[in-house]
Amino acid sequence: MIHKVCRMYAYTEADRQDLFQEIVIHLWKAYPKFRDESKFSTWLYRVALNTAVTGLRKQKKFITSYEAEHLPHHVADEKGAEEEQWIQLYEAIAQLSEIEKAIVMLYMEGRNYDEMEEILGISQGTLRVKMTRIKDKLRQLTKNK
Repeated sequence: MIHKVCRMYAYTEADRQDLFQEIVIHLWKAYPKFRDESKFSTWLYRVALNTAVTGLRKQKKFITSYEAEHLPHHVADEKGAEEEQWIQLYEAIAQLSEIEKAIVMLYMEGRNYDEMEEILGISQGTLRVKMTRIKDKLRQLTKNK
């Protein structure tokens, strides 16, 4: 899960490693406060996403595009038109805001709105509206390619 967050929010391998270490440190410090009120994976995602988004805001390092070699491995291994579609999708996702990326990542992982609400602290109604807008935005971004 931590690696997924790092791939979504860090552009270079060095930045991914730095972000990974930062997330692990935050998890280590926050673990004594884990109250077992939610699934461990939900709590982990919340800490990881908050760390990634907070770090980006501090550094003002916003990703504007992905290069093929920086895409997740399953994308780089695909062939032909399907590979091009994956590349376009990830390039479009890279243009989203931090919170939009988090919503997309959780959606692509198959998380339901209950889990997304708990992880992100955003109401389900707001998440549904944002998801509709994100889908429209991704359609526009991939259509223009």
